[in-house]
Amino acid sequence: MLVRHLSYFVTLARERHFARAAEACNIAQPTLSAAIRKLEEDLEARLVIRDHHFVGLTPEGERVLAWGRQILTDYNSLREDLSRLRQGIVGTLRLGVIPAAMPSVSFLTARFCKDHPLADVEIHSLNSRAIQRALDAFELDGGLTYLENEPLENVRRVPLYHEHYVFVTRREHPFAARRTVTWSEAAGERLCLLSEDMQNRRILNNILTSIGITIAPPIVSNSFLGIFSHLRHGEFSSIVPHTFSYIFGGMPDLVTIDLVEPAHSQAIGLVLSNREPPSPMASALLASVLESDLDFDFNPPT
Repeated sequence: MLVRHLSYFVTLARERHFARAAEACNIAQPTLSAAIRKLEEDLEARLVIRDHHFVGLTPEGERVLAWGRQILTDYNSLREDLSRLRQGIVGTLRLGVIPAAMPSVSFLTARFCKDHPLADVEIHSLNSRAIQRALDAFELDGGLTYLENEPLENVRRVPLYHEHYVFVTRREHPFAARRTVTWSEAAGERLCLLSEDMQNRRILNNILTSIGITIAPPIVSNSFLGIFSHLRHGEFSSIVPHTFSYIFGGMPDLVTIDLVEPAHSQAIGLVLSNREPPSPMASALLASVLESDLDFDFNPPT
């Protein structure tokens, strides 16, 4: 059994289409089909259900898929580890980041790239549930997500910083001159918030529920860019993590105001697959992170 055949099989399971899988593997479709048949012969099991096209995987195929992903990850980690001995870390760091943590990701990647100039970084904007699935499928080296609320399973957690929440609105808003706004006051405004498939929105809902308030904002988005578009155009306000001031704080027409009653913060950190040995990429990322102090970066002393 060749590692290449396993790679073709895993790609076919992902694409669920022989022609697309062959294209992704940069081979001809007959070559892909022959490799899958050879893999089935080697393992003495039917792996793929065929009916002139891809239908699905057999129960044996599902088991081989799980093992295949792990074997390919270990094989690539072995190659990366040997390469690191010769020339340092090379390859691509794959990082999943929840939208709420996007303002902070460059603090990590800048350190990682400085430590490992031959490596590339690939960032995926994902919700926390998608990060869990991608880590389980060995499709990510690490994730940046909430640690305490809806915590991920089978991961190593490294706390990085605490986010708190601010009310963002246009400068002509009646609240604009204030230093603080209560959550109940904010809930009474025309809000544009993240959609409920995003964990940040579920956290906001829980905070408001704790003081007896339920909200139904007229506009929701699964992207903070969608939210800030409506803040810039239209009579909308929002509730966002304080870290967004590092990206949008220079806009003269918007103001951010701390939210109080209740005061609330949420831990965000790095999550890595809890497997031994860790991949070289995960180990390198962890080493860079342990040299960081993001709580200081986002909350410097005044």
